[in-house]
Amino acid sequence: MTMATAMVAAVLLLLTISPAAAAALSPHFHADSCPELESIVRTSVEAALEEEIALAAGLLRVFFHDCFPQGCDGSVFLTGRNSEQSLGPNLTLQPRALQLVDAIRAKAHAACGPTVSCADISALATRDAVVFSGGPNYTVPLGNLDSLTPASAKAVMTLPSPITSSVAALFEAFRTRGLVELTDLVALSGVHTVGRAGCRFFADRSAKQDDTFSKKLAANCSVEPDRLQNLDVITPDVFDNGYFKALMFNQGVFTSDMALVKDKDTAPIVKRFAGSKDKFFKQFVKSMEKLVNAPRPDGNVGEIRRSCSSPNGDDGEKEDFAVASA
Repeated sequence: MTMATAMVAAVLLLLTISPAAAAALSPHFHADSCPELESIVRTSVEAALEEEIALAAGLLRVFFHDCFPQGCDGSVFLTGRNSEQSLGPNLTLQPRALQLVDAIRAKAHAACGPTVSCADISALATRDAVVFSGGPNYTVPLGNLDSLTPASAKAVMTLPSPITSSVAALFEAFRTRGLVELTDLVALSGVHTVGRAGCRFFADRSAKQDDTFSKKLAANCSVEPDRLQNLDVITPDVFDNGYFKALMFNQGVFTSDMALVKDKDTAPIVKRFAGSKDKFFKQFVKSMEKLVNAPRPDGNVGEIRRSCSSPNGDDGEKEDFAVASA
């Protein structure tokens, strides 16, 4: 075997890893294969957020929308007809957040070769965005492979909607993903502490005008329909418990936000988090670690993509995925 042939074989081995070889996820999975990884991700995220702090919310939303349908497998990054990005819940994902993950992947692959998946890059970048914004650190299991195809339309449509007014409906969606405590639902809703939303996403709440805050939302949107509303009206660019403090004053932007403070079972949790940032952070870490370990239906099966937006066999052309809806 020539040296060139050996190098090609080694690359192919890295890009197509058997499920058994990748089964043992670990925070130290890339310690030997890419020791610079965490530094590359951290410095890239910090530089991006220094220029545009809104990317923190963008990365969080992309990560949640990736993990919720079928586990953290990088499937949301795939593009093309019938991709997850073409479905309703994902139409407003931040393009810059999606692009940042792929840009970091390119840096990691340049430094270490194609040893790190887009799924792992996304998980690390999201964690670092939380920390950079003032939030808590948490453990990220690494060694996830990128899925070969998108999640089904049916799975994507299970993503919780901001217009949901029932805590029971929200909790059922979370419970089926292994987030089996009401505290998980409330704590992960706390990511809204750094989020923003367009008027159409809370039109159902502002249209009612049944309290002072909803009247203010309606007035603001009537003057500036394309405005972006801070979901945390107290400290919108800091990852803290300001979102929960705002809920205690009925200043939740989404109907789903207000559901948390109106429900007899979740209202005490909201009150506890509003009163203590430390208690919110402690539970957020526990709930986020559950999310990052969300089970994948077929196990850790896939590849290490050379581009986050397309599978390795794509040869530069976008795949027309056949996405099952049942």
